[in-house]
This record gives sequence, structure tokens and C-alpha cells, in this order.
Amino acid sequence: MGTKPQVLEAIATEIRLRKEELSDQEVKTIYFGGGTPSVLSVDEINVLINTVRTHFEVDANAEITLEGNPDDLSKEKLKALSQSPINRLSIGVQSFFDADLKLMNRAHDAKEALACIQDAKSYFNNISIDLIYGIPNATDAQWKENIATALDLGVPHISSYALTVEPKTALKHFIEQGVVPPVDDEQAQRQFMILLETLESNGFMHYETSNFAQPGFISKNNSAYWQGKPYIGIGPSAHSFDGKVRSWNVNNNMKYMRALEREEIPSEKETLSLRDRYNEYVMTGLRTQWGVSLDRIQTEFGPLYRKYLEEQAEKYIQDHLLFKDGDSLLATKSGKFLVDGIASDLFMVNLVK
Repeated sequence: MGTKPQVLEAIATEIRLRKEELSDQEVKTIYFGGGTPSVLSVDEINVLINTVRTHFEVDANAEITLEGNPDDLSKEKLKALSQSPINRLSIGVQSFFDADLKLMNRAHDAKEALACIQDAKSYFNNISIDLIYGIPNATDAQWKENIATALDLGVPHISSYALTVEPKTALKHFIEQGVVPPVDDEQAQRQFMILLETLESNGFMHYETSNFAQPGFISKNNSAYWQGKPYIGIGPSAHSFDGKVRSWNVNNNMKYMRALEREEIPSEKETLSLRDRYNEYVMTGLRTQWGVSLDRIQTEFGPLYRKYLEEQAEKYIQDHLLFKDGDSLLATKSGKFLVDGIASDLFMVNLVK
């Protein structure tokens, strides 16, 4: 495993070795994901942020997010974080119903989630919470109550996802044993539409399939990712993308540390073909409020790609799932839940480039 100081030293080395990758750009967003709050002290987070600032040009107004769960974020931890450069919190609530949380094997309960958000509001104004819809046995009325609770709490950003059943989980076992019903796509779609209509009527912008924000609170990190901007992932198993090359670090701590002791970055790389990059742009672009730019398709990929996209999209335009707005191809309200499936049908699969 390696001790925490050894892993942190390796991370600092990786930051230094990768400084040339964004040498001509300002860093607009720093994101601490995964189990960071429960593992790192605020002093250790400060050291990592300062290491980034030493080796990269960081925007004075950079969005610096820390992701955590209610059971990680005690009142003392929140207060300490508020005195660090962290200026945004993403809190993994999932649901305000204990039955849902037990089903998903979460470590916190609804009472802890509510208390955590109330405490966080004392120190941060830029807070996002995660909510899950399509949970077996969770009624539409309960889902509406979940959304109402989030609105009452006054959080300015909500990320929401359909429940996915991972292999080797308690939920998977319960479904296989018939203890709970399987995930219902119709329920998930219905609850997604409830979410969309409720949040939009309360002043939220639906800027990406899974992300809703009040004006001024669109996440720089999320929007950069979905708009295909370059990013560097630091640490074991982290992924990076520069627009053409995707890379990922080894997911073994010891291998990660030993490589960095030799001043080597332990990553594998894949260079995306023109076709892959087109497919990626269609998939990510359609998920956003900005859509897919037809002019960009022509400029970056050529007239053949634009013609193909427009021809493939026509049936979805006829079915009112996509629409054109000037130069942009976008999902309609009813198309938003189906957007990943629609995008895959717009992929270029036969042309080899």
C-alpha cells in the first residue's frame, strides 16, 4: 500500500514532472475527488494545492472543489476546509430517505446528510449535492420530496444520476434474490423528467444531462470536462486527456510510487483517431446546453463528417428528440434522457481514419 506521506510525495513528484503539459494554459479548476476528505488533512490538501501553484499557472479565480460524503465532513473539518483554498464542496448525499441509503450501502443516514449541508452552508456558498433517481421501491412522491428538500436547503448546484447496479454489490444480490425489484427504466425516465421540470421551474439551468445550476454556479470542472477541454489527473488510477491523447495511471499504489521514485510517470496512453475524436465530441456535446457545433464538425473533421451527422440526426429531429438552433444540434427536453443512446447512433463506425 505505502504510507500516506510516501503516496503524497509521489503525487507531488508527478505534479512536477507533468508541468509542461499545460505550460501554455492557465489552470481554471482543481478537483479533489474520491475519498480525499477522509484520507487527507487540511494541511496536506494545502500542500498539494501549493505544489500545483508552484508548477502551473493557476487562475486567481480558479474553482477548487473537494468531493466528500456527509460522514467525512464533520463541522470541524468543514471549518478547517473553509480556511484553505477550497472554495467549492460536492457532497455525495444520494437521498434524504434512510431506506434508499441502506439499499445503496451508504455510510451516512438522512439526518447526517441534512446536518452536513446546513453546517457546510455556514462556511461555503458554492455547494453541490448528488441525488440518485430510479431507486427500486422509491415512489415518485418520495423523489419529489427529495428534490423539495434540496431546494429548501438552498444548494445552488445539483448533480443527479440514474441508479446503476454494480456487480458484487449488496443491491445486486438483493435484486437477484428478489428482495427488491430490478431497476425500472420507465421509472428512471419519469423521475428524470420530474427533476428537470421542477429544477428548471425553480431557476436552475440544465447545463449538462446530469448537472443543474443556479445562475453563476455552473461548475467550471464539469463544463470543461463535457466541452472536451484538456485536463490532467494526478495520482494512482487517475485519467488525463489533452484533446487527442487519453492516458491513465497505474491503479497500484506501490507501482505508482516506485515509478515516480525513478522520475517516471506510470501511465498508459491511447491516441484517439479522427473518428474517435468525432464520436467523443458528439457524445459529450449533445449532453450539454451548448450542443454540437456543425461548423466545428466541418472545420475539425471535414465535410464528410458533417454530412453524415446531419443525415443520421434527421430521424431524431423528425421525432422531436433533437433540434437545430442556428449552427448547433441539441437535444430536446424529451430527448435529454435518451441522449446517450441517440449519440451512439450518430457515431461514425465504418469510416477508418
